Amino acid sequence: MFLAEAGCLFMGFFLCLSGVQGKPNSICALKGSSVNLPCSHQHPTARNSWYTGHWTVSKIMFSADETHVKYSMSAENNFTLTINNLTESDANFYCCIKTADTSKCQQSGIHLQVTELQVKVIPATEGQTVTLMCSSSCPLTEKPAAYIWYKNREFLYEDWSPWYQELLSSEEAVTYSCAVKGYKDLRAPEVSVDSITETCFSVTYAKGRMCSSQQTSVDESCSITYPREIHVQRTPAEHRGHIRLTCNSSCFLTDPLISFVWYQIRKPTVKEGKQIQVPSSHPDSLSCAVKGLEDFRSADVCVSDSCWMLNYVHSRICALEGSSVNISSKYSHPDYEQIQSKCWYKVKREAEQLTEDADHVEYDDSMKNQHILRLKKLKRDDSAEYRFTITTENEEVNQSDFPGVTLIVTELRVKMSPSAVVTEGQRVTLTCSTSCPLTDNTNYIWYLNSRPLTPRENQNKHLILDPVSREDAGSYSCAVKTNKDISSAPKTLTVQSITGTWTPAAAGVSAALLLLILLTVCWWIRKKRTSSQSPRGEISDTVQQMNVDPMYVNISAQSADQDDHHYSRLHFSENHTADVYSTIEPLCAK
Repeated sequence: MFLAEAGCLFMGFFLCLSGVQGKPNSICALKGSSVNLPCSHQHPTARNSWYTGHWTVSKIMFSADETHVKYSMSAENNFTLTINNLTESDANFYCCIKTADTSKCQQSGIHLQVTELQVKVIPATEGQTVTLMCSSSCPLTEKPAAYIWYKNREFLYEDWSPWYQELLSSEEAVTYSCAVKGYKDLRAPEVSVDSITETCFSVTYAKGRMCSSQQTSVDESCSITYPREIHVQRTPAEHRGHIRLTCNSSCFLTDPLISFVWYQIRKPTVKEGKQIQVPSSHPDSLSCAVKGLEDFRSADVCVSDSCWMLNYVHSRICALEGSSVNISSKYSHPDYEQIQSKCWYKVKREAEQLTEDADHVEYDDSMKNQHILRLKKLKRDDSAEYRFTITTENEEVNQSDFPGVTLIVTELRVKMSPSAVVTEGQRVTLTCSTSCPLTDNTNYIWYLNSRPLTPRENQNKHLILDPVSREDAGSYSCAVKTNKDISSAPKTLTVQSITGTWTPAAAGVSAALLLLILLTVCWWIRKKRTSSQSPRGEISDTVQQMNVDPMYVNISAQSADQDDHHYSRLHFSENHTADVYSTIEPLCAK
């Protein structure tokens, strides 16, 4: 499907505290934003003061003219410390205590992290494409209202998902950026995808932390080439009893900005470099990644003959609301360990163990060393991270700290460009839009007024009407061929002509008016036939009363005995400016 960074999927920065018992509470906030730190003391008084630091703490001093830090000592706001216009130097531990006790600050303090948004470019498994994600170096504390995407500095769209909606190919001179709704000024630095091949892809960053590895300033731009695939190779080492592990990639990397990081049982280690050596009896699994692109990691490998190892078939999955999805894990374990149970957890704010439910949740344990979680009738609330856990006789192999599988559940939506109201002759593009990129080879079906359209050449996700005509007006919806019963909500395209607007409703009104005119003319002809034997003077009087132009009076004399088409012209005003022509089939009874 596609790859991503699990920790930053459900992120935000309307700041509240998060943490676990025995560990410091933490807040992750955007650089340039503001943060409120409530006093965590159970019964704060005026004797409490704010301190900052980790191994040693110092008291925060305030002055009346200080604008960067605002400190309130009123009971109404719980002695809240407010820090405005956050910078990297504000990242630290903060505590509200009565004395400068380092141990108390570490136990009850708040860990403030300051980050910036970054557009991450991640290789997709479908062809020579990549996908984009609006990311941060730490999970922002609370889910934002929406993400905003920009293309060439112009507003593109707004959506709840941090993922860009489509897979991208290389585009020269096209830049992308993102922001969080309500904080448009805190945009991520611009990114452009320069080239994509079967083995590598190159990205140019305008500035930011992705360029900070070998440069003195994060404000400088940089271009980096990344591999599309990465894996660990095992070879004998020079030292007896050791194994050499090499982090191999799909392309030859000579870029000085490229470096590698290593993971042990899916947790980051201090080891860096393309190669490392470990004892051949090493009991844990290892994996590697390119620094700066840690979410794109190799599969776990065992150094010894058997170890605890867990890999997911897909790290990220984009699925349609109402459909079903399989989330698969592959694992191994030491021969001496006996597995007692296997289960899956759904992780949002907290981990929730999933129990089997015939209508929604199923476990498939039929294959050796593989376990599948099947979710049916997906809802948007199913968007979360899913982790697999194994319990043995001796212990529970807890995977709660390891990244799992990120699932995003999306609906289908019809988007119309330039708008839903267009003029006849314009070029109109209809897009079957999702909140995350479906696979590149997804086939779509388009419907007009609930009837399937004949597929047009080279048009699938995008339906192009060029030029658009009045016949194209109507209600459009779309679906995916593999899930025809799941379609988008209909959206109406209105096509305006020089004389007005043409929509299905307008067509109905026109038909009703035409029918009314036909009935009126039919009634008038019947009346003429009935009065055809009256004196000619009466006819003239009748004509004057109906305000019919005298030059057309003689039409009644010929029309009385005709059996085929009748033509009549009515005059409704004195200046002859509103003539109505109607062709009447012989529907009226004689």
